[in-house]
Amino acid sequence: TMAVARVNSRALTSWVGIARLFAVVLSCLTFSLVASTGNFRGPSGTWCMFTWCFCFIVTLLVLLLELLELYPMLPLSWDDFTSAFSMLAVLMVFTSSVVFPASFISSPCSSNECARQAVATTTSCLCFLAYAVEVGLTRAKPGDISSFLSTVPGLLKVFEAYVACLIFSLLDEYNKEPGLMWCVAVYSICFIFTLLIIIFTIGRCLAYIPCPLDKVLVGYNFLALLMYITATVIWPLYSFQGRSRPNSCGRNCSWDKHLGITFLTIFNLIAYLVDLVYSSRMVFIRTP
Repeated sequence: TMAVARVNSRALTSWVGIARLFAVVLSCLTFSLVASTGNFRGPSGTWCMFTWCFCFIVTLLVLLLELLELYPMLPLSWDDFTSAFSMLAVLMVFTSSVVFPASFISSPCSSNECARQAVATTTSCLCFLAYAVEVGLTRAKPGDISSFLSTVPGLLKVFEAYVACLIFSLLDEYNKEPGLMWCVAVYSICFIFTLLIIIFTIGRCLAYIPCPLDKVLVGYNFLALLMYITATVIWPLYSFQGRSRPNSCGRNCSWDKHLGITFLTIFNLIAYLVDLVYSSRMVFIRTP
């Protein structure tokens, strides 16, 4: 017997549905405006266009699957998937909202093309707010762990994986120093394990692991925190010791990339610390 699709109007009329509708319209408007200028070449422009198109397509699919109530047929944890995607969309659209104007809008902004780029930047920022509202609305209430990726530790897992991806995109000239190679190993190991946790959670595979998972996650967060502490100290030590910023440092300057990695490492260190605190409270401090 074939499943009959029913129409669930609450998928569009609930606050979460309204936030998703805004995100669909704003992301569509953003990439349409940028496409109309024809000026989005290079890695930065390609990344921004991919972000807006990707978020538009996935959010539209989420709306359709919830509207027709087809998502229970999918072999995954729907709440975990939508929570992880909305958090990822927040991070991707925020990055694009910063990178696009920095890369393409020049001062003074007087041409028609520049005006469209400015409007696209504004709609991208509003799209970021729409996804942020969705994350706020779907975030699990204290004590509710039915959907792990909607809890604070779950959302932080997405943040940690995304920041690691940003670090990988900036990696340049690290093969000559053992200390920098250790830092790259830290970023890679933590990224792989965090990504596996996200994938296993969405795929409902964590239940098959024969050990107390919540305590394993606390132990992993503690080890990841220790590893990131070493990277936070070693990366700037090996990158900048006896090296000042070159006068001829352009847009793709290695010195600037290493500085960006330093700040991103600190961001992930803070994320793993908060993750450890929250996950420890969820495991060891039970609310009645």
